[in-house]
Amino acid sequence: MKNLLKTISIIATVTLVFTSCSSDDNPADNNLFAGTYEGEIGFNNANTTIATEDGSVFVTKVGDTYNFNFSNSDIPSINGIEFEEDAETNINIGGSETSYIKIDASALNIFYNENGETWTANCTR
Repeated sequence: MKNLLKTISIIATVTLVFTSCSSDDNPADNNLFAGTYEGEIGFNNANTTIATEDGSVFVTKVGDTYNFNFSNSDIPSINGIEFEEDAETNINIGGSETSYIKIDASALNIFYNENGETWTANCTR
């Protein structure tokens, strides 16, 4: 009986490890993508152009949405972004080839357009 419990315990532990370490994590399901990504960031609108190679984006999860706060205080935050899972990457709902936020555990790429404003980021962590 003792060996049976030990075997069941080992199987349960191995199963938990493999299911919790999935490479197909969806950002809508967990906080894996929250944190700081560092690299190139930028912002552009009719009055302002900001670009830096040594910036960062701090990503937070609130409920089912994500917020993106930039290290340059002159770059407005992007808030309330929801994600859908794609076979290769995670892209914001409503994203396209010309306006997107793509994120995974090691990289953040932003080319996001809204109301005549454009945010960019090419960051890693």
